[in-house]
Amino acid sequence: MSSTSAHDRTAGSVPPVIIRAEGLSKAFTAPDGSPLPVLDNIDLALREGEIVALLGRSGSGKSTLLRCLAGLIAPSTGGVSYRGQQINGANPGVAMVFQSFALLPWLTVQQNVELSLQAREVPEAERTERALKAIDLIGLDGFEGAYPKELSGGMRQRVGFARGIVVEPDALFMDEPFSALDVLTAENLRSELVGLWEGNEAPVKSILIVTHNIEEAVLLADRVLVLSSNPGRIKAEIPIDLPRPRDRQDPRFESIVDTVYGLLTGRSGHGAEAAPHADHEEARDRTPATPVNTPLPVVTVGGLAGLLQILVARGGEDGLAELADELNFEVDDLLPLVDAAVMLGLARTRDARISVTPEGREITEADILTSKQLFAGHVAKHAPLVRAIVQALSRTEDHTLREGLFLDLLRRGFSTEEARIQLDTAIDWGRYAELYDYDHNDAEFTLEPGAQAHL
Repeated sequence: MSSTSAHDRTAGSVPPVIIRAEGLSKAFTAPDGSPLPVLDNIDLALREGEIVALLGRSGSGKSTLLRCLAGLIAPSTGGVSYRGQQINGANPGVAMVFQSFALLPWLTVQQNVELSLQAREVPEAERTERALKAIDLIGLDGFEGAYPKELSGGMRQRVGFARGIVVEPDALFMDEPFSALDVLTAENLRSELVGLWEGNEAPVKSILIVTHNIEEAVLLADRVLVLSSNPGRIKAEIPIDLPRPRDRQDPRFESIVDTVYGLLTGRSGHGAEAAPHADHEEARDRTPATPVNTPLPVVTVGGLAGLLQILVARGGEDGLAELADELNFEVDDLLPLVDAAVMLGLARTRDARISVTPEGREITEADILTSKQLFAGHVAKHAPLVRAIVQALSRTEDHTLREGLFLDLLRRGFSTEEARIQLDTAIDWGRYAELYDYDHNDAEFTLEPGAQAHL
């Protein structure tokens, strides 16, 4: 492995492009056969010696784009090339690290790490040598014979990292790799990743990371690509010219975070300048809302109610950053609650501020039974998946349906895990609103009396 520093990777002439996407668009097919656009006309290049972050909110197609670049999903139009050669299958220069760890529970740490080498028909002795080296590099020396159930979440994700780097890929793709971990563990792993990259110890030439966490993107990346939603387009490209490790208290760091935050919340950025990569003032997408193109923000009804109560108590309006500070949350943690409130028409955002709508105030100030009825009307009207479930149940003779129907439909636009999360969120919202009941034993929905009146 080269002994050059991370800075030397990008010094001098422009580094070669590893992976390029040109005019990449992706649409899935709705149950009625109509196209559901997820990505629209994406152009990007990943070069040697850089970490690039894909940042966006729900519906921006971040994970879909990552999978298209990895060759796991074929684009609908446009193409992806690896070192100048168009790919028509799995990208040979890419290794993946997933949010869910994706370890086989019946294999040891070493066996899990060796899997990708085995698939490449690497001889056994070399597999062992390279796997042990990767395990040592990511700090799991001594756990080679352990099984995933014996490991903490952070240790399991280390195994995921080892499995990615053991094949020495040109590009390491990471899909929300820290989001399933507790705050301290995630921070520790981020720091170690930066240390490996800066020390030129990780045998990879570039990293592409998908995240929804603004500070994580600015901490790790040389460039941040901000994606708009429904469908996903590159809204801005922001260079991060700060030395690593980066200090969150550095005014330059705070300025970049503020710029990205403004882009995600619809406010014009200030401080660091965003590159005019694409349409900052794009027209609102007019595609009808469906369960696939308008996913439910993954929040509980209780969390949403709490946000509205706090806003009402603070006069009905507050700045998002100020509200996050007051609650000791990161802004990123607050955004799903904000998305849910806006989706249901209970709040609106403008210039990085959130205000309760008259409908949101009415729900907050009503008694429990009235509040439930009001919420039922909003969720049946504005939450596409909840509405789809109520409509489907209304059309059956006995007003019951198994969950498999909805999971199958959701998997047209989501991974199996994401589809499950979407359905569980819809179960929480719809049961609270008394639109339908759900039997966990039978995995079956039943329409509640009077639910159709809310359609």
